[in-house]
Amino acid sequence: MDQFVNKPFVSQLQDSGLAVTSIAFNQAAGRWRTEAMRSHATPRLIYITKGQGRITVAGMTSGYGPNNLIYIPAHVMYGYEAGPSVFGSMLTIPRAMSEEWPEEPVHLRIRDVHGQTEVARMFEAMERELSAAANGHSRAAHYHVGLLSVFFERQMASTTAIARNDRASESSARLVAAYTDLIERDYRTDKGVADYAGDLGVTATHLTRCCNQTCGKSALALLRDRITYEACVMLRETRTPVSKIADELGFRSAAYFTRSFQSKTGQTPTHFRKFGAARLR
Repeated sequence: MDQFVNKPFVSQLQDSGLAVTSIAFNQAAGRWRTEAMRSHATPRLIYITKGQGRITVAGMTSGYGPNNLIYIPAHVMYGYEAGPSVFGSMLTIPRAMSEEWPEEPVHLRIRDVHGQTEVARMFEAMERELSAAANGHSRAAHYHVGLLSVFFERQMASTTAIARNDRASESSARLVAAYTDLIERDYRTDKGVADYAGDLGVTATHLTRCCNQTCGKSALALLRDRITYEACVMLRETRTPVSKIADELGFRSAAYFTRSFQSKTGQTPTHFRKFGAARLR
């Protein structure tokens, strides 16, 4: 996760997966840590407190600003900009509590002052309990997540909050969302855009046109972005040999993987692992 001048906080309960992590700018960490497409096995809730930028969820890009709540279900691809002015938090929702949250991505813009104050207090309370040593702090933190899910549900039904952009109902958005679902399922294979388009019953040209409409990226760029992010994680966080990473990500050879990775990041896999973060092109 990106950070600012000081090291960001990461408050978590290892036994349940509940965590709150700061969102802020850190140029040295590399844009791939936020902007590249990725997903998680459990849901995430992004809470923006300051700044603005763009976020892409399930292949659809929209703007975000202060007092925005963006819910991302498990296994849904997303990436976001986190410039120098952006601050916020990301809540990792435990798997056991995921049924209390929506099945689809939701972007809420909290416009009323009372709602803005309430959500800020909820996150502060969660962070306080996650960092506490008092008896029952784990249970209290989970209760706050439950209360937050109720708040979120009420805001979705409120006329003062705007859920997902109307573009989500368009055929192009539905197609791209289905495409990102397939990428998430099969990105470790050697399938190309034409293969995914065939699975969806459309041409590769039409699929790319729809991707450009919804998020400003081609179908190939979305696919490569997801693969590159996974490669970055494996290179930075594991000791898996480059040849093994290439094989696990569906590349025909380590040499082909190296060329692909370097064209995307400007660095070879070995250099990236040793010396620093990549900047996605």
